[in-house]
Amino acid sequence: MDNEAVNSGEENISETEITDVDSQPDVETPKERAAREEREAKERAFRARKRRLIPPFVMLSAGAVSSITMRMMHYETQTMLIILLCVLLGFYVAGSVIKYMLDKFEEQIEEANREKGEVIEKELAEEDRS
Repeated sequence: MDNEAVNSGEENISETEITDVDSQPDVETPKERAAREEREAKERAFRARKRRLIPPFVMLSAGAVSSITMRMMHYETQTMLIILLCVLLGFYVAGSVIKYMLDKFEEQIEEANREKGEVIEKELAEEDRS
């Protein structure tokens, strides 16, 4: 009796209504797809511009730290400049490796998203045929 009271207050939705709503995914029009792709391209370009600054920022930060440290330790100027040049080159390479890795990660993520989209489109095409 208690169960009937609880169930009577709930809405009665048939299983076919639930499956009908779930089986109809949001289908985007070609115009919407073009707008989404354009927006995604702008976002990728913006991230690429920001990532382009990683190697110089890493290099200059390391150079500042090393030159301040060497100045406080009273290094000779010629020795300090040689060490500073090596530090700048080394950290530029390190920043470039970091940038390369981030580019690869983003490329892998985009590839996975494209494959996911292709699978969804193929499933929709198969459902339309049947």
